[in-house]
Amino acid sequence: MSDTLPPLRDLLATAVAAVGGAERPGQVEMAEAVHASIRTGDHLAVQAGTGTGKSLAYLVPAIRHAVANGSSVVISTATIALQRQLVDRDLPRVAKALKESLKRTPTFAILKGRRNYLCLHRLDGPEDEPDDQVLFDPFAISRLGREVTRLREWVSDTETGDRDELVPGVSEQAWRQVSVSARECLGASRCPMGTDCFAEKARAEAGRADIVVTNHALLAIDALQGYQVLPEHDVVIVDEAHDLVDRVTSVATGELSASMVSMASRRVGRLVEEDTADRLAECGEGLAMLLEDVPTGRLDAFPEPLRVTVTAIRDSAHQCITALGPERQADPDVVATRKLAMSMLEEVHDNAVRVLDAFGADDAHRRDVVWVTGDFGSNTPRPPTLKVAPLGVAGLLREKLFGENTTILTSATLTLGGTFDALAKQWGLPVQQSSSAKVDGMASDKEVASDHLRWTGIDVGSPFDHARSGILYTARHLPPPGRDGLPDAYLTELQSLVEAAGGRTLGLFSSMRAAKNAAAALRERTDTEILCQGDDSTSLLVKKFAENPATCLFGTLSLWQGVDVPGPSLSLVVMDRIPFPRPDDPLASARQRAVEARGGNGFLTVAATHAALLLAQGAGRLLRSMDDRGVVAILDPRLATARYGGFLRASLPPFWPTTDAEVVRAALRRLDSAAS
Repeated sequence: MSDTLPPLRDLLATAVAAVGGAERPGQVEMAEAVHASIRTGDHLAVQAGTGTGKSLAYLVPAIRHAVANGSSVVISTATIALQRQLVDRDLPRVAKALKESLKRTPTFAILKGRRNYLCLHRLDGPEDEPDDQVLFDPFAISRLGREVTRLREWVSDTETGDRDELVPGVSEQAWRQVSVSARECLGASRCPMGTDCFAEKARAEAGRADIVVTNHALLAIDALQGYQVLPEHDVVIVDEAHDLVDRVTSVATGELSASMVSMASRRVGRLVEEDTADRLAECGEGLAMLLEDVPTGRLDAFPEPLRVTVTAIRDSAHQCITALGPERQADPDVVATRKLAMSMLEEVHDNAVRVLDAFGADDAHRRDVVWVTGDFGSNTPRPPTLKVAPLGVAGLLREKLFGENTTILTSATLTLGGTFDALAKQWGLPVQQSSSAKVDGMASDKEVASDHLRWTGIDVGSPFDHARSGILYTARHLPPPGRDGLPDAYLTELQSLVEAAGGRTLGLFSSMRAAKNAAAALRERTDTEILCQGDDSTSLLVKKFAENPATCLFGTLSLWQGVDVPGPSLSLVVMDRIPFPRPDDPLASARQRAVEARGGNGFLTVAATHAALLLAQGAGRLLRSMDDRGVVAILDPRLATARYGGFLRASLPPFWPTTDAEVVRAALRRLDSAAS
């Protein structure tokens, strides 16, 4: 249809008024940039600080485009929380507000991967055998049975079959009994339950919607698989884009374990000759014995016994696949059993191939990294497992995301070291030589064309006056952090800051051990209530922290990015050290070495970029509303003294900087007094 709709600015004003807000310059600038990107087809990266109102800034131009062109726009998020905010709060209000202007009510839907929906045919079919982790544990088997029974009862109450709507949830083993992956699905036309399928209903609803809300994982699956998962669309908006590479990498990571091989052999054992399935089972037993003696961590070379065994697994899995032959049966139950076996066999075979191929090139040309992982210290120990992950996903994103759709990426944290270049490299976009030039009236990095990829990066700023609202304190006088936990000087510094703030402290630590040690020490040294991640569910701890100003909350990674506590309950954010990846992190260390093998700066490209992103996310916890005031305190002196400190500081919001501890404590005492 022709574009006879009201101008973007009018629609934005209508939407903002409907949600009780006021237009902000950054919001208007972002909305116009998104509108221009959709119109021209050029990609766009937008850094929009907290409080900008970025959801409306991309929803309004996205809805206008969808209605004007009769097409769908996909919005991808990293977290369930933002998906729910969009679907339950933002989109219903915006759709209602724009109904009159657009002459119809815009439609929207949420779409997840097939594994997230209960499968009615699987529910009525034979139960899968439990994996080796629970096979010989009567308590685990009993719990599994109770959970599956509960799922069978839940099916009569649910309208969506969406796992996230089941409260309380169930274990992964139980959910696997009643769900299927896309590989395992019979297909709506062949499945006897196809007309009632929850996943197909969700997909059909998404296919009719103007706006489809999904997640980065499904976006990755859509790119990785050879078949279409998302409905037809021409625009993708990636919110929480700072997490995109990690989420796509996670989806592209495979594993090979003895339990996987054992399950594949059991599934296929009923369908092929016994000897064929037994050979695969024996290979799995051999893998289990060999992995027991291999240290956890990255494998720079493939031990010969392990190579021989993985080769045998690959070949045995291929023999089983060949023995299954083409599909001949029409009985849906028989076809479903074969599908389940084939899916597991193909996963085992393909991952074995990836593991073997990972050692065929030098560091500069290697595509995958392989490591051994095992978790023996937890309550649910996992046996040793081979993991294989891509060293980068830039090529995949470049071809499958930017090569096929107009893509808008946005987050409060995209410019690291002051430019978009660090993340652009990871996304597969051409890097920019940054400038402060104006492009179409927008402050922008220099636009660069490479082949058919053109993109613009803009920072629309934040409504917060960071220099007047917050202090960035670097404890330059402290010793550099060591490997043996928090030095006593750090604990003393932390105590003095917490006491000056009267509690009101979010402590972000580089490890759970450091968080627990700090919590234990301060509980002995102060009367302030210290909450620590792991004491209860994170959501309940955050709620308690927000409701009680004279408390502190200490924790690790999920708190760096997932806490939103506006108001007087939070006036101090403390980070114990610069959050570089662990030296023994297999993926980060392999990526760093690959960059160096190609002549680049591996530390700056990988470790410093990782740290800058987390520092910026952590610092972003401080100011969540216009009235917030406080301090971001970084105990690691390297932020002020190391050569890379400038890059890290340029990645942080522009708080007023100081290294004077007494100035900071005095400011915290004034804030505490004003709030009391």
